Amino acid sequence: MSASGLIPAAGAALLAPLFLGVIHRVKALFAGRAGQPLFQVYFDLAKVVRKGAVYSRTTTWVFRLAPPASLAASLVALLLLPQGGFPALLSFPGDFLALLFVLSTSRFLTVVGALDTGSSFEGMGASREAAFSALAEPVLLLGLAVVAREAGRNSLSGMVGGVTGADWQRAAPALVLVAASLLAILLAENARIPVDDPSTHLELTMIHEVMILDHGGPDLALLSYGAALKLWVLGALLTGLFLPVPPGPSLVGSLMFLAGMLVLAVVIGVIESTIARLRLHRVPQFLVGAGAFAVMALALIMR
Repeated sequence: MSASGLIPAAGAALLAPLFLGVIHRVKALFAGRAGQPLFQVYFDLAKVVRKGAVYSRTTTWVFRLAPPASLAASLVALLLLPQGGFPALLSFPGDFLALLFVLSTSRFLTVVGALDTGSSFEGMGASREAAFSALAEPVLLLGLAVVAREAGRNSLSGMVGGVTGADWQRAAPALVLVAASLLAILLAENARIPVDDPSTHLELTMIHEVMILDHGGPDLALLSYGAALKLWVLGALLTGLFLPVPPGPSLVGSLMFLAGMLVLAVVIGVIESTIARLRLHRVPQFLVGAGAFAVMALALIMR
């Protein structure tokens, strides 16, 4: 455990909403609009925090506990992830399994909070979230297993930044496949296009947004901020795994990492601007395809 691990975690906690702001600006550019300010997400969170929360008489303590507990799980995920050459605050063999566990815990808390409302509408969204996550989580685990096999480490501290330029020369096809697989899982886990449209409120298409409809005020702010942190965590994981950053804390490594995150935000914005949302019955096929990429990558790595 190193105190320097607090630096990337604090930076991520501060910059996560800005990552969403970049995606929104890229989408606005493709749509020919001026778009909202880069810091609009911060303004929205501050506005929601100042509002009051209304609780239905059908809800229990589970509904009130879900937002802060879900955010806490996302913050723990930040502490497990090394970023920009800085070590993780929490690091141990097999910690990538702990990362998957806390991300799953965050989702589980959001799902049970939605179910606690007794609303069939939110139950529909929770059912979709649980079904798609059951397909996405094994693919994410398999992708991380491929990277662990290539890097020769079983800890995120060795895996992130452990894939070097020499590894790309030797196993480029496998690494491209697993990178594509993890990008697909990033979009699915964060309810982005083509799996879900975060800007819509159509009953037949909503997944994540429908689960938080009954939350308001500070609770809604916690869930929205937690979702931004989850997007940052998976984006930082993808960037850190495949961007060779010099080991050890340094300005160069930090700038390279931030540049990689900026590129990833632009890529997500381009994807959401150029393709349409899939029909719900096509989403499992999308996730199975991502899993097939990961399986092929593992076969290439182990041959």
